[in-house]
Amino acid sequence: MFKQRPVLSILFWLAASLITLFPIYWMFLISAKSRAELFGMPSLIMSSFYAENYTASLFNPMFQKFMLNSIIIATSNALIVTTLGFLATYALSRYKLVGKENIFFWTITNRMAPPAVFLLPLFLLYTQVFAVGSWRMLDTKIGLILLYCVFNLPFAIWTLRSIVDAIPIELDEAATVDGANTFQVLTKVVLPLASPGLAVTMILTWIFAWNEYLFAATLTSIEARTITTVLAEFVTVTGTNWGQLAATSMLTLIPAFIVLGVVQRHIVAGLTFGAVKE
Repeated sequence: MFKQRPVLSILFWLAASLITLFPIYWMFLISAKSRAELFGMPSLIMSSFYAENYTASLFNPMFQKFMLNSIIIATSNALIVTTLGFLATYALSRYKLVGKENIFFWTITNRMAPPAVFLLPLFLLYTQVFAVGSWRMLDTKIGLILLYCVFNLPFAIWTLRSIVDAIPIELDEAATVDGANTFQVLTKVVLPLASPGLAVTMILTWIFAWNEYLFAATLTSIEARTITTVLAEFVTVTGTNWGQLAATSMLTLIPAFIVLGVVQRHIVAGLTFGAVKE
């Protein structure tokens, strides 16, 4: 229907884009208003810009520290998960492992339960088992990175499997005949072909780690605290600072937009790679 009526297609996608972007635009309007303006007559047009909502967060040392923590944790998690997921997927795809279908299904089961189910066991693990002497995992970046890897690695394996399976194994065999070892086949043949899927996997796992709140709020306090946990501080018993809350939320979107902009050319190719086999 859309192919026969291009105007209808344009109107449909324009409406879908407006519906998707409207909450972000509304949040920006709230972030640009003072407290007095927020409780006035609502308007879809920005009449003034109250910059104090942004400067209060930007020049706050704690905000800068928590933002840096989120960038380090999300980026490290995405790199580790993508690397390990690619290696695991290659092994499950290329080698005749006993029960590899069961292994693949078992990894996916880790994503089936809600994260809240693991909250109490993980809290006890971090506060009692991983708290011996000077070695501790509670309120540390490495502790949060490894925890996110546990939940994001199954997703990465599930995402990458169809992509690696779509790469003909004859290419591996041809490279082996030419004298390439397993590492060279993996890096010179499979890796370039799977790069679109790797980009999509990395951005999705990055976003999962960036947006995560439950574990970050429970297992961190000061040193490894992430920016998402800061947003809850604007809701107090005396009221909610809506302007600064919206401004801080807008600032947390900037790193995500930057990461998406860097890898956006790989996203469409990666999402469709391996969907159709000849």
